[in-house]
Amino acid sequence: MLTELMNTVLGAKAMAKEKMKEDMKKLHKDGKMKKCDVKKHIKALEKKGEEEHKELKKHIRSMMKQIVNELGIVSKKDLKRLEKKLTKAHKN
Repeated sequence: MLTELMNTVLGAKAMAKEKMKEDMKKLHKDGKMKKCDVKKHIKALEKKGEEEHKELKKHIRSMMKQIVNELGIVSKKDLKRLEKKLTKAHKN
């Protein structure tokens, strides 16, 4: 389910980006926007997209941590702590 959600979000992002590029090029072609403005606008959209992508990843990580905690699943960090304790106990 999570993979499907990510694919949907990324697909929508890609489609929106392409549509915006097409619209910008059309505005430039019609003389309603300068080429340098088109490039600036596209770069601004890409930057905003990157920021949104980072926020989405952050949110998903937070959700995954919550799910792991609720289910009581052992994390790599937990296993490493246990391994250290066992190694320490074994040496004594």
